[in-house]
Amino acid sequence: MADETNPTPIDVEALFAIDGLLTDDEREIRDTVKRFGAQRIRPHIADWFEIGEIPVHELALELGRLGVLGMHLEGYGCAGMSATSYGLVCQELEAVDSGIRSLVSVQGSLAMFAIHHWGGEEQKQQWLPEMAAGRAIGCFGLTEPDFGSNPGGMRTRATRDGSDWVLNGTKMWITNGSAADVAVIWARTDEGVRGFLVPTTTPGFKANTVTHKLSLRASVTSELVLQDVRLPAEAMLPEARGLSGPLSCLNEARFGIVFGAIGAARDCLECAVDYARTREVFDKPLAGYQLTQAKLADMAVEVGKGQLLALHLGRLKDRGELTGEQVSVGKLNNTREAIAIARQCRTILGANGITLEYPVIRHANNLESVLTYEGTSEVHQLVIGQALTGSKAFR
Repeated sequence: MADETNPTPIDVEALFAIDGLLTDDEREIRDTVKRFGAQRIRPHIADWFEIGEIPVHELALELGRLGVLGMHLEGYGCAGMSATSYGLVCQELEAVDSGIRSLVSVQGSLAMFAIHHWGGEEQKQQWLPEMAAGRAIGCFGLTEPDFGSNPGGMRTRATRDGSDWVLNGTKMWITNGSAADVAVIWARTDEGVRGFLVPTTTPGFKANTVTHKLSLRASVTSELVLQDVRLPAEAMLPEARGLSGPLSCLNEARFGIVFGAIGAARDCLECAVDYARTREVFDKPLAGYQLTQAKLADMAVEVGKGQLLALHLGRLKDRGELTGEQVSVGKLNNTREAIAIARQCRTILGANGITLEYPVIRHANNLESVLTYEGTSEVHQLVIGQALTGSKAFR
């Protein structure tokens, strides 16, 4: 039994009484995915990160059996679970590694969501059940080498040739690209920006794996090259017109990041707490020093606040009330705090903090990417600034 001078340690979720804010179903899916991560992925993730390879097809099948691919979508083999449950899954996956959450996020919130929300019935029937099961992998081609934050400047073009479409262009930094069976490609047409489903076996389509990465190494990142890719008319997503199509998908992915980034931060904090309790410095545990406790306390407060913000946004989304500006608030805050926490935890681990024996430097490197993809911090600041002032400052 603990005494007043040495109370039993608690974790940050107990500190903020997070479990009491969740339903039984939400706790169950969270804990199920947490166990999966601990048993299936954690024993291998440092090695995958080090060699820069991941068994993406094998993992996709396992994640499909777990029911988390497109889990927040209805029908077509998808689980139809709540947005909050999906967020909690993202949190537990990213607590293991951002690359694993990215695989699930791109599959479900970008590629599958685009088909589910903007596709025709035949397209949904063809692709969604296979993707939900992990038997088919999707990617999402919006970003280009010269156009990231400004997707409206894209150069990829689709032109009509009889009843067909012919696509030419290049997409860059595409997660799952080299492993994908279908690519959702956004291109400029005479009718504005439109989306196309491109089977990756289509002649003229090529995916080049990006190597020499120092971030998201346990993730497939690719360049997509489309050279005279000929598609039938039915390859177009019929309901998507203009940039509202791809931007709606990005908001889905950003929502998952709000939860996911806090998962990475929590994992860093738990590692730092455990290390500080066992590492002796000047004949007593590092955790017994005021400076160390101040660091841990400040980080715990930010992790807890980030979790509460994510849950609040999840409840709003489940009620159909979540706005794009609110997603930007979550993405800006939680990614910015997560990378700061990872860096601070590294200082507690000292030299051990730069090795893959501990997860902290891996999370820190991954969060460098998470900070900027699906909208940089600066872009989200401008989205929030526009909401507050009514004045657009993007140009």
